[in-house]
Amino acid sequence: MCASYGLDPRFTDAELIDEADEAMLAGLRSWAQQNAGETLRPTGRNLRNLNPIVRFETEPMLDPAWWGFLVDGQPARFPSINTRSERLRQQPGKMRGRAIVPTTGWYEMQKPSRIWHEFGLGRGVAFGMGAVTQRGRTPDGEWTTCYSIIMRPAPEHLADLHDRVPLLIPSSFAGEWLTAEPTQDLIEQALSAAAGMDERISTAPRSDDKGDEALF
Repeated sequence: MCASYGLDPRFTDAELIDEADEAMLAGLRSWAQQNAGETLRPTGRNLRNLNPIVRFETEPMLDPAWWGFLVDGQPARFPSINTRSERLRQQPGKMRGRAIVPTTGWYEMQKPSRIWHEFGLGRGVAFGMGAVTQRGRTPDGEWTTCYSIIMRPAPEHLADLHDRVPLLIPSSFAGEWLTAEPTQDLIEQALSAAAGMDERISTAPRSDDKGDEALF
């Protein structure tokens, strides 16, 4: 399951949403520069970070959000940074809140070798991962958007590295993903659209990654 990802401010090609304008892309670059190239990791008791996501209100907008769900002012005791696509097939109502998570690559550990790999759509490409959202109250009492990245079974050519991949949202489908009714048909369409990107996913070992530390 996805436990870390990156957002490199040097991206030259953005495949997030057809309606993305220069102000949105500039906002992403500015945030990523302030993040100083740090890997994005889940928010928890030992780490406070709000990461940019794309949501739709009257138009697509960037929103700083908490990775993982908050319950009663604390990080959820159940796993919440990822949501299985199979669960949404069974319970499409859980897609009432949706977002696109901008990234230039995500990281997974291959087992049993414990070698970290970076996955992406090529150097310089920013793209979007599908997520479900809900509101939550932070430990200091502030209300914020929380998000959980949707994971699906990995395509065959990646399955030996990791058994699941994020639900990638093509820019041409992003508007529908953000605005359509939360039905089983929507998740089926999203899975079909994501499968059309499978052959573009590439990977390489990461020799400089220290792996995920205990954050919760």
